[in-house]
Amino acid sequence: MSFNEDGGNEGNGGMRVPPRHDIPHYYGNESRALFVAGAVVLVIAQSTGADLPLSTGAAVMAAVLLVVAAGITNPAQGWIHWLNAFIAIYGVLLFGTTAISHYRSGISIFNPSFFYIEALTLIALIALYFTTRTIRGFHLRDTL
Repeated sequence: MSFNEDGGNEGNGGMRVPPRHDIPHYYGNESRALFVAGAVVLVIAQSTGADLPLSTGAAVMAAVLLVVAAGITNPAQGWIHWLNAFIAIYGVLLFGTTAISHYRSGISIFNPSFFYIEALTLIALIALYFTTRTIRGFHLRDTL
């Protein structure tokens, strides 16, 4: 990919695409990485027989949803960050309540199912944090 003298990409109508560090309060790249990691953990957990709160089909569809959301996440469109927040909230609620109920029922923390569910909860929770920071940044752009 080549750049014009003003730093913009050739072939994009002279528009300049700012580097990541020029976008204040944008954490979409972190959210994207966490969503892909969550999809990978979800597929591995389901394929190894972990006791997830999803059927096999739902787990695969959730992994696809996470990867698609990660793929279309960008700093130019604010709506995708709201969708990412919804996905992360759903993941925290679904896997968090499952992890707590498994722990309370006496399942060992060394049980692979508990480990996978806890990992998915933490990934969703951290993704929610970064997505919320990005949404906050979108609202602050006008005032900064």
